Amino acid sequence: MQDKIRLPVELGQAVRRARKERRLKATDIAAHSGRARNVLYRLEQGEDITVRSLFDILRAMDLTIRLEHLGMPTLEEVARRFGQDEDDAS
Repeated sequence: MQDKIRLPVELGQAVRRARKERRLKATDIAAHSGRARNVLYRLEQGEDITVRSLFDILRAMDLTIRLEHLGMPTLEEVARRFGQDEDDAS
């Protein structure tokens, strides 16, 4: 998974996608992370959770976070963020 994540909702989508791709059940992640299933669902919706909860969930899913320089967004990222097609951006 090489998603560039700039917004909480994008983090939630990436976590949900990873969970579904790996066929992980929310109840199993909750049990392994020590967090309520509701916390995972809130994360997947892009809602606020604690940093500790985020790391517990990621660890339970065998995932990690890597920080990198933000840089300028690509045209694709801008189009996705503002809901327009690349053809409409020109």
